[in-house]
Amino acid sequence: MNIFPAIDLINGKCVRLEKGDFNKTTTYELEPKDVAKAYQQAGAEFIHVVDLDGAKKGQTCQFETIQQIRENCDMALQVGGGVKDFETIEKLLEIGVDRVVVGSLAVKDIALTKKFFEKYGAEKIVLALDVFIKDGIPYIATHGWQESSTTTLDEILQTYLGDGLEYVLCTDIYRDGMLQGPNFELYRIYSSIYPDIQFMASGGVGALEDLQVLKEQNTYGVIIGKALYENKFTLQEALEC
Repeated sequence: MNIFPAIDLINGKCVRLEKGDFNKTTTYELEPKDVAKAYQQAGAEFIHVVDLDGAKKGQTCQFETIQQIRENCDMALQVGGGVKDFETIEKLLEIGVDRVVVGSLAVKDIALTKKFFEKYGAEKIVLALDVFIKDGIPYIATHGWQESSTTTLDEILQTYLGDGLEYVLCTDIYRDGMLQGPNFELYRIYSSIYPDIQFMASGGVGALEDLQVLKEQNTYGVIIGKALYENKFTLQEALEC
């Protein structure tokens, strides 16, 4: 299983949100580029960066910080938050981003998102499908989790299968930042239904045992954020799971 240490950015600072709530933000006095370097030195091969300002505003804006991270490490870099157009994707790829994460747009503008797949290939595009569970059904949350939709996770996955959809980062927003364990059932079920999609689990990882369960379920990858900042375990321990 691939470990993706996460760096969430607001105004150039490393932060974590609780349940996706911008009013419940913890800011860490750490330079993002230094955090990235430390992750690489610990043995990480991937890093996941989210421009939360971009997610909230609907336009990626922290290019300078992202570029500093890129210049400071050699890991495979995937970046999301406010990706809405070709220009943004081009700029991120020029900086050296390996995969671009498309979130709300995948629900709001399906036609444009399909053009991204056509132009850049499925290997460059990650769909970030953030969900909330209602009556046992995962529904999509959009725009930095500030809006809920009536679109289900299944509907979106089915929409993009024909475009070669390869990578899906799925976050249960009610688990995010809570350190109380991921939604194991969600990833187990959807990895089984869609075996050709590489699912990245996100939200709630708080112990090494969580990683072991995800690994046993053959989850492709897992995003780890707050657990590392709060020293629940080290990145090296996570990589050794």
